[in-house]
Amino acid sequence: MTAPTTTAARKGGRWIEQWDPEDETFWREKGERTATRNLIFSILSEHIGFSIWSLWSVMVLFMGPEYGVDPAGKFFLVAMPTLVGGILRVPYTFAVARFGGRNWTIVSAALLLVPAVAAAVVMEPGTSYTTFMVVAALTGVGGGNFASSMTNINSFYPLRKKGWALGLNAGGGNIGVPVIQLIGLLVIGTAGAAQPRLVLAVYLPLIVVAAVLSALFMDNLAPVRNDAGAVGEAARDAHTWIMSLLYIGTFGSFIGYSFAFGLVLQNQFDRTPLQAASLTFIGPLLGSLVRPVGGRLADTYGGAKITLWNFAAMAAATLVVVCASAQRSLGVFLVGFISLFVLTGLGNGSTYKMIPGIFQAKAVARGLTGEEAAACGRRLSGAAMGLIGAVGALGGLGINLVFRESFLNAHSGTPAFVSFLAFYALCSAVTWAVYLRDTGPAARPAEPGAHDPQDGRQPAYADV
Repeated sequence: MTAPTTTAARKGGRWIEQWDPEDETFWREKGERTATRNLIFSILSEHIGFSIWSLWSVMVLFMGPEYGVDPAGKFFLVAMPTLVGGILRVPYTFAVARFGGRNWTIVSAALLLVPAVAAAVVMEPGTSYTTFMVVAALTGVGGGNFASSMTNINSFYPLRKKGWALGLNAGGGNIGVPVIQLIGLLVIGTAGAAQPRLVLAVYLPLIVVAAVLSALFMDNLAPVRNDAGAVGEAARDAHTWIMSLLYIGTFGSFIGYSFAFGLVLQNQFDRTPLQAASLTFIGPLLGSLVRPVGGRLADTYGGAKITLWNFAAMAAATLVVVCASAQRSLGVFLVGFISLFVLTGLGNGSTYKMIPGIFQAKAVARGLTGEEAAACGRRLSGAAMGLIGAVGALGGLGINLVFRESFLNAHSGTPAFVSFLAFYALCSAVTWAVYLRDTGPAARPAEPGAHDPQDGRQPAYADV
């Protein structure tokens, strides 16, 4: 999604006409400073977006018996934003090139006012379940913010620094989940469970602040253009869908568990809303904080290697959760579940680092070198990120629906965790088979003609 670095001037707003982060002199003298400034305010806007996206994981804790919504209905309620957010990630990705990263950040931040105001209006006993579902769906716009933010920051940074930068951007955004849960805890602990509107009173002015600061301090990159050919090529590439599967395992788990954690505690261990809220934020907070670490580890050791070991560790942590869930041991359950959150954060960073590396490796396999290969890699990875991010977000929907069925039919979360264990084992196997196994020409999917002319092998991705 990146065009040549010189384009016709675009009018209105803060447009940068030339941008070449792979040029070390340009990066040192100007690029890094500009990219860092945009990263800071991108994180702020995405942070608020994640908070609004996860709003209903907090609102359901305020919904006592007087609301007339059973546990299965609450799981469906928190699943709705993940569905809408996942779908919106595709158009949000393309909005960056169409309108400019700065301009779209302003618009996407301002759009968060709609679900926040709507929730403040309807959050009271007597409101119909259909109304709650519609308002919950509106918060999906916060999920779309992630895709546009990541696509924008991906264009600002050179390949050698993408893991750390994208990890910071995503991690800072992800922290919006535990922060709004902490605010919900504060409200329940002080004003009581009958005052959900106080949570919205905190966020309405923050949304305005995020939009204003984006307008004042961010930039648009004129060289970034939507490329229908790149989108089509990325959609036809097997790696886009393989990485989508892996991203379901990492980010899909993070967002799904974040939305469901409080409800699982209430239904599996009979915790009160206050007791659940006092624990709910811990996992998402730790998972968010370690996401940049996952990116940095991937920069150092290779994303595929970190992702493989991470999925193996997630499977082990899930096994602990299954045993604790079956025995109804809250202490062991919390250790296993919070470990899962930490691992989802590490995996989020490592998988997102893999994406630009994979497509640059494919460009090199075509015979491209230097800036030409880097530009091709940016073009395809930018297009793929929107698709991968959308599918990964839908993993959160799947997790909440699996929990819903598990509690509805077995009155326990244990069957759900068993299915998650099997899925992480599958992700481990796929990561090893596609990106780390050292075999011959049939080992890895690649486009026609992507091979080493000296030995006939497909391109290797072990270092991505």
